[in-house]
Amino acid sequence: MKEALSNRINSLPASATLAMAAKARELKNQGVNVIGLSLGEPDFNTPDFIKEAAIQAVNDNFNSYTPVDGYGELKEAICRKFKRDNLLDYSPSQIVVSTGAKQSIANAIQVLINPGDDVLLVAPYWVSYSAIVVLAEGNPIEIYSDIKTDFKITPEQLEKAITPKTKMVVINSPNNPSGSVYTEEEYRALAAVLEKYPDIYILSDEIYEHINYGVPHFSFAQIPSMFDRTLTVNGVAKAFAMTGWRIGYLGAPEWIAKACTKMQGQITSGANCIAQRATIAALDAPISKIQFMVDEFATRRERIIDLLGAIEGFVLNQPKGAFYVFPDVSHYFGKTIKGKTIENASDFALYLLEEAHVATVTGEAFGCPNNIRISYAASMKDIEEAVQRIQQALT
Repeated sequence: MKEALSNRINSLPASATLAMAAKARELKNQGVNVIGLSLGEPDFNTPDFIKEAAIQAVNDNFNSYTPVDGYGELKEAICRKFKRDNLLDYSPSQIVVSTGAKQSIANAIQVLINPGDDVLLVAPYWVSYSAIVVLAEGNPIEIYSDIKTDFKITPEQLEKAITPKTKMVVINSPNNPSGSVYTEEEYRALAAVLEKYPDIYILSDEIYEHINYGVPHFSFAQIPSMFDRTLTVNGVAKAFAMTGWRIGYLGAPEWIAKACTKMQGQITSGANCIAQRATIAALDAPISKIQFMVDEFATRRERIIDLLGAIEGFVLNQPKGAFYVFPDVSHYFGKTIKGKTIENASDFALYLLEEAHVATVTGEAFGCPNNIRISYAASMKDIEEAVQRIQQALT
């Protein structure tokens, strides 16, 4: 009975991406040929050199509980990765390994946010940020952007949103769902605002770091004035095609890292032992080992933009990273198509699922109600078939 459940769980929304995936599975179980473009999951297999490291770990009898904050060898590998790729000097005591980047984010918010604190979310934002803030009894505050600004906010917008209750800003580049990438210059301009407010912390989600198309990745913590206030979150799910391995990590000031370890110790304890050993191999390998996946995503990106651009009412930007397109589809709001009235992006995404049998995600879940998210982490065949179905469903 819902009445017996806690207010905490009753107030928590379901993940929109997982909800759409569940609806797609229901149709598939009924024999419907659904093309899933809703989840952010690479369709590649985990590279062999990573699997071989996992097999070696099994053979070497890694089967015991792991340290709450991760194996020392993995934390050292993470420090090497931060230095090599991001020019960031973290020590192992500043690193916490978790069961996915989502847990790293949840740990960070739980240990810093008190009831009533404001957390600024730069929209569009990943669906779980808001829910995680609500669980911590904080207030998620959106800073809106749209396709006209390439889904990026200005320093003026950031400053206007800050109040005495603001405790944290959550940023994400390359961005899920828009694919937009903040440049070093743009991040430095935002940092210039935050320098005026020394009690605000920055959570920088960089999970799509290596999936970018020509814009150099810049970590917010590289700005000297921001290093001691920034929590840098990353993981191996996206770039290394290791979504099911569930390894994420956080680099932060040592006192925050210790607090995250304390939190994690009472919830999940240490992450999977075999996956941690495999992650050492992944992070120590040259980035060239995964470039073939990034190159394929780039090819798919060009193709899906060309195909969607030919559909009336789809307004697109040119994503510079990740593997999503985030078209504005407000052209269809208020219209009736094949007897079904489309009032908003949720109606539109549901219509595409039921009529075209293509699973996407409403932009409302990401703080941008005029858009839908479409993943191109799928085969070229599925992408082309899906867009053809969408076009037919709208004509």
